[in-house]
Amino acid sequence: MPVYLGRHLETSLTNKLWMPMKTSQQEFLVHRSKKRVSSILQVPSQADALVVLGHGAGAGMTHPNLANIAAALHANQIATFRYQFPFIERGGGRDSKDVTLSTIVSAVEQAGSMQPELPIYAGGHSFGGRMTSLAASELLIPSARGLVLFAFPLHPPGKPSVDRAAHLVKIEIPMLFLAGTRDKLFSAELFTPVLKKLGSSATLHYLDTADHSYKTLKRTRESDEDVFVEMARVTRQWIG
Repeated sequence: MPVYLGRHLETSLTNKLWMPMKTSQQEFLVHRSKKRVSSILQVPSQADALVVLGHGAGAGMTHPNLANIAAALHANQIATFRYQFPFIERGGGRDSKDVTLSTIVSAVEQAGSMQPELPIYAGGHSFGGRMTSLAASELLIPSARGLVLFAFPLHPPGKPSVDRAAHLVKIEIPMLFLAGTRDKLFSAELFTPVLKKLGSSATLHYLDTADHSYKTLKRTRESDEDVFVEMARVTRQWIG
């Protein structure tokens, strides 16, 4: 199965991203809703970790942004398990909190059953990452060794707040936050005291000039490294 890398990745990533992937598509049952949702598992030949990726609120698992994240992680020998939330699968209407958390639990269990030899990390982009962190705070995903949170939505656009971070202090596993410096849903000033409360359990890495969708400003970005390559490199180092 070809993996969409996005126009901005096609010329900047190394040839490693174009190596064949072990890819499988399958459905799994969400316990709370009794409905089945789709998923994509991609496993590099020398994978030593697997990240379960939930998508954002406005797009599903095949959106180029999440596909780019998966492809860049693959180039760093990190397997990924992308999945749909039921509201995307059925085409509208947001799920309840219980169904959302049940979907995350079911996805982590499914990924673990398919790749039992790989340590599991959970997370996702924006909404998917935030809800995964909520599941972790309620001790619903005990098999996860850590959380990888891409563009964590600290607050809604134009409404600065740390309410969405209140549960983070309850999380007992390490967390990696990958936030863009132009993300309008993530205030560095507001998150700094939150980060201090989390202590050594949390790692924050800023992606220069990246917005919430990881789009960057080429003229002012100090690094020539593609933002997805940077994100995957940092994740690789953090997991390692």
